[in-house]
Amino acid sequence: MTTPSVDVIRVVAAVVRRDDALLVCQRPLHKQHGGLWEFAGGKCEPGESDRDAIARELHEELGVAVCAVGLPLYVARDPGGAYEIVFLPVEISGEVVAHEHTALGWFSAATLVTMPLAPSDAAFVRSLGA
Repeated sequence: MTTPSVDVIRVVAAVVRRDDALLVCQRPLHKQHGGLWEFAGGKCEPGESDRDAIARELHEELGVAVCAVGLPLYVARDPGGAYEIVFLPVEISGEVVAHEHTALGWFSAATLVTMPLAPSDAAFVRSLGA
């Protein structure tokens, strides 16, 4: 007996730093992982590069422009799902506004480990060694 293959859905997550703080956003309650905190980002469209996807998502979600995108810092598979989340260092310009999230904030890695994060985001924060 064979199991059906599951297509992996690539998701990009922006690791935006300001001094020693990282930008995270609280997911709306009606979405998967609602109420939990996450790094902003979203699904890549077919044929879309990581850079193009993160630029589109941050413009939609936060109203900012992307100035630079680095190499992946961490890759996680969302438990129980088909999502592969790629955490990318991103430099932005503009003032962040929560267009799609309930809240947003800048927190140290030490504070983030104590917060209710989405599973893959929590794994990334733990990888920082805070």
